[in-house]
Amino acid sequence: MASNSNSGSVSGSASGSAPAGSNSASAPSAPANTVSNAPSIAQTDPAGGVTITQPPQTATSFFKIAENQLITIAWNFTSVIAQPTSLTLMAVGANGNTYPVGPDPSGHLPGTATSVVWDVYSYQQAHPNTPLAQTSYTLHMWDDRGPTATERAGYMSPNTALAFALYTPQPYTPLASGWTCTGCSGALVARPALAGLFLTLFLMLFSGWRVLRTRA
Repeated sequence: MASNSNSGSVSGSASGSAPAGSNSASAPSAPANTVSNAPSIAQTDPAGGVTITQPPQTATSFFKIAENQLITIAWNFTSVIAQPTSLTLMAVGANGNTYPVGPDPSGHLPGTATSVVWDVYSYQQAHPNTPLAQTSYTLHMWDDRGPTATERAGYMSPNTALAFALYTPQPYTPLASGWTCTGCSGALVARPALAGLFLTLFLMLFSGWRVLRTRA
């Protein structure tokens, strides 16, 4: 995948990033399986994970691929004792393509990050041969153990809970320039006189019904 130096920002105090990945439909290989020093973890401790806090999870969010339309994704760690040294975020489209999320060309973030800002427009401009598709996506997030890591006490489990969609807004086209309503009835659009007749008959019937009801 081509590099992009201006595709977003990330919050967090940890430093360092993984090498750039390649642009393919499959997810790139995960960083080395290492975590920072952590307190002793008991086997009875729950498996760790992340909870997405932004965007809201009550419905699918739709985001514009347009200039200055930044996407913020935020999360909280839950029951994570072994703090990851890095995270990886990838957007997997319904078309099967995978795109890095955030400023790093491989989707890598510091392990302490709790949010990322994704500049999809800058990514689009920098990757004309592999553009973001107008489709639905699922965010895949994992730590040092990789995207297929099993649940383990105190360690972060991979997360695929966030679904969203991307679209490109269309420019305004006035009626005088030939705009047509693709979802309207062709018969009524093609015959405005017929549409007016139907409306007149409806108003006559409705008015007559009100008069009869008033006199009753």
